[in-house]
Amino acid sequence: MEIVEVQFKAQRKEFYRNTKALYLRTGNHCIVQADRGEDMGLIISVTRAEPNEVEAELKEVLRHASEQDVARLSEIRAKESEALKVCQQKVAEHNLPMKLVDVEYQFDGNKITFYFTSEGRIDFRELVKDLAGVFRTRIDLRQIGVRDEARRFDGMGMCGRRLCCATWLKDFEPVTLKMAKDQNLPLTPSKISGACGRLMCCLDYELEYYKELTNEIPKIGSKINVFGGEHRIEKVDIFNRSVILTDAERNLVTVQLELLQDELRKEASAEETKRERPGEPSGA
Repeated sequence: MEIVEVQFKAQRKEFYRNTKALYLRTGNHCIVQADRGEDMGLIISVTRAEPNEVEAELKEVLRHASEQDVARLSEIRAKESEALKVCQQKVAEHNLPMKLVDVEYQFDGNKITFYFTSEGRIDFRELVKDLAGVFRTRIDLRQIGVRDEARRFDGMGMCGRRLCCATWLKDFEPVTLKMAKDQNLPLTPSKISGACGRLMCCLDYELEYYKELTNEIPKIGSKINVFGGEHRIEKVDIFNRSVILTDAERNLVTVQLELLQDELRKEASAEETKRERPGEPSGA
């Protein structure tokens, strides 16, 4: 059985079963089962799985999206903009301490989901009644965190690329200051925080890569014999793939990581050769 991963607005992703054996390709739109109706999304992956490996609660892909279906998306986005304005007005009328982030229409119009952030729990029952009276459809208010908010807004990270959470990162993992320390990064909040104000997600998923690259490099502060003399390791810049050393005269020397690794291997090989070579007999 084929399992299809479908992406909706703001990187929301769900898995569906292709029980009708439709010919589905990544990059195409499809219509899928939704709560009390239908929704439309973009196919981003198609994989095969054994029937006993598929969760029974997975909904189904219903059909290919037609050109008319895809054309309706612009109309739906316009309706979402208007719905957001209406909801903001209603939130102000009810004096609720919540920040509206985004709104998403189900493709068939049977449900509207409003996303918001708040520091605590909100009693929005009266707000839901008001919104249902205005839109005459099912209303869903969903509280999200600041990282989910950044994902929905998208943007550029300090690295110059689009936010990882808005492009490829599926789940948010816990990120700690220790991860930044282990990678010898400055602990200045502005330098290790993302667009959401929390610690950058890359501190987590780049940690193993950092450890792997530094596996053959002695720790910062240690002394090594390379390039014909003793040097002290001052700093390792993994992402620029360079190492800063100081020599016996305290001069700073910057070398490429690969060059230093080669030099360390040569020194290790030379030491091994010395240990294996029989010593010269002492004179009488």
